[in-house]
Amino acid sequence: MEYRNLGNSGMKVSAVGLGTNNFGGRMDKPSSALVLDKALELGINFIDTSNSYGRGLSEEYIGDSVLGKRHEYIIATKAVSAVGEGANQRGASRFHLINELEKSLTRLKTDYVDLYQMHYTDPTTPIEETLRALDDMVHQGKVRYIGCSNYASWQLCEAVWTSKMLHLETFVSVQPDYSMLNREIEKELLPFCEEYGVGVLPFYPLASGFLTGKYRPGKEPPEGTRLAGNERSRQRLLTDKNFSMLGKLEQFASERGHPLVELAIAWLLFQPKVSSVIAGATKPEQLNANANATQWELTMEEMQELDNILSGKSEE
Repeated sequence: MEYRNLGNSGMKVSAVGLGTNNFGGRMDKPSSALVLDKALELGINFIDTSNSYGRGLSEEYIGDSVLGKRHEYIIATKAVSAVGEGANQRGASRFHLINELEKSLTRLKTDYVDLYQMHYTDPTTPIEETLRALDDMVHQGKVRYIGCSNYASWQLCEAVWTSKMLHLETFVSVQPDYSMLNREIEKELLPFCEEYGVGVLPFYPLASGFLTGKYRPGKEPPEGTRLAGNERSRQRLLTDKNFSMLGKLEQFASERGHPLVELAIAWLLFQPKVSSVIAGATKPEQLNANANATQWELTMEEMQELDNILSGKSEE
């Protein structure tokens, strides 16, 4: 397994991380434990969760599974998402974040979180209030590093510069939706992260499973898959153009002796400032392909060929 610095921090995270939004939902505690054990066996130390995943069960399952080996994992969790109906049951206020961190620590059965992330921006709370609360958590020893998720480039810029001006802890990472099929962050967010040393943690690296090849043209999405009950995502992803691109990507990977999943992750790992690719898994064996992707180092020539495929410039 390859390990990379998380942004400009000194903490090392596995180049492929484990996303756990299925824990407590599609997966029960025993199956979650099997995946976590397999991750550690493969050298995957970066575990990403949230206080909202599985209505808190994801954190509980992780906490139970890592007892006695907490030091071997880098645990990242999040807050801001709604966790109840009350007015203060969501957001990035000092009030809400302090309450939620304590609940997360209890569920995770630990006294610190390695990376505490703002799941979304909160337009109702000044960024200074959020950053001062996070800064306090770091100084209290309850949080090691702070990061964010789903921030636009200007929102990340505002947060980083507010931290610098006020001499507060700053975000070391950002989680965006980033894959071969969604390259929106390359316009502004990725250049900003390069310039200011913010680590990028892509989620949905397989484009909701499209880049696994499980969806085929003219056929209904298999039962239990992410697109089976999501009409909006189906219309966006299951297009003739994307299926044509998929075939070319499958051929590219096959000619080099790799499955498509490995190509999707290896492509992301080539991108600047990507610290770790967050990939989910519902079965231990799925982690093998994720981990194997770190051994495939694409060349500049291969990346150019892939860019031609993704941009529609490749020859028919």
